Amino acid sequence: MSEAKQLFSASLAQDAVYKTGLRSFMEIKKEAAGNHELHTTGLHQHNCDFQMFYVLNGWIKFVYEGHGEHTFGKGDCILQPPGIVHNELDCSDDLEVLEIYSPAVHETVVVARTPEAVAAAR
Repeated sequence: MSEAKQLFSASLAQDAVYKTGLRSFMEIKKEAAGNHELHTTGLHQHNCDFQMFYVLNGWIKFVYEGHGEHTFGKGDCILQPPGIVHNELDCSDDLEVLEIYSPAVHETVVVARTPEAVAAAR
């Protein structure tokens, strides 16, 4: 057998500690949804190898480099190519998403403009 590349790990719900998520206005495992103010994440990209999310409840609106605006709702599963420039524009008060990144800890880079906007300005 080849050398193991991954180690067994289990994260149990009973041991979970909930805290602010990737963005200051999000929480991991937020139980009660309240009214939200409009927040955008700003144009950014994640330096990761894999990123996807599944909408469990509500809706969320993004704009993507080369793909325009999209609103995703309950049951939608979205694979975002690594490094794609995007911005969350809005979401419903009852939004619940499952996000999967690899690696889990990665750099998020703020981007001033999408590459096509830069190309169009030339």
